[in-house]
Amino acid sequence: MNYITQEGFYRLTEELSFLWKTKRPEIVRAISTAAAEGDRSENAEYIYRKKELRETDRKIRYLERHLKDINVVRDKPRQQDKVFFGAYVLLEDENGQQKQYRIVGGIEARGEENEISVKSPVAQALIGKLLDEEVEVLLPDKSKICYTILDIKY
Repeated sequence: MNYITQEGFYRLTEELSFLWKTKRPEIVRAISTAAAEGDRSENAEYIYRKKELRETDRKIRYLERHLKDINVVRDKPRQQDKVFFGAYVLLEDENGQQKQYRIVGGIEARGEENEISVKSPVAQALIGKLLDEEVEVLLPDKSKICYTILDIKY
């Protein structure tokens, strides 16, 4: 079973709705307009829009397939000083650098938002740990990094 936060579920269902109701119809109209201009084999706008439609349809299929097989986690855990799915975790490394991550489902993880998949090495090392506990993370390149958990929020 794949898990997703309530916020992630809302964001992805909104994205799916936008793709179906707004973006796809706009692309189809643009294809029709470009097709009316003549020879399609040399029509750059037509070729571009067809490619854009394929990519949009692929994203729609991906979201539909994954959103039907997920479990939305709505409740906060009873023990809030322990890291579980959905937690915002503030970490400090050995050099005093601080980082904050949120542990989310793989389909909703956005690195630029500091959201990490529950299946990532960092999340796997954090799950079940307590506030002020030290955590050693084994990275894919076999290097290790140590963190101290400074804060946990839900």
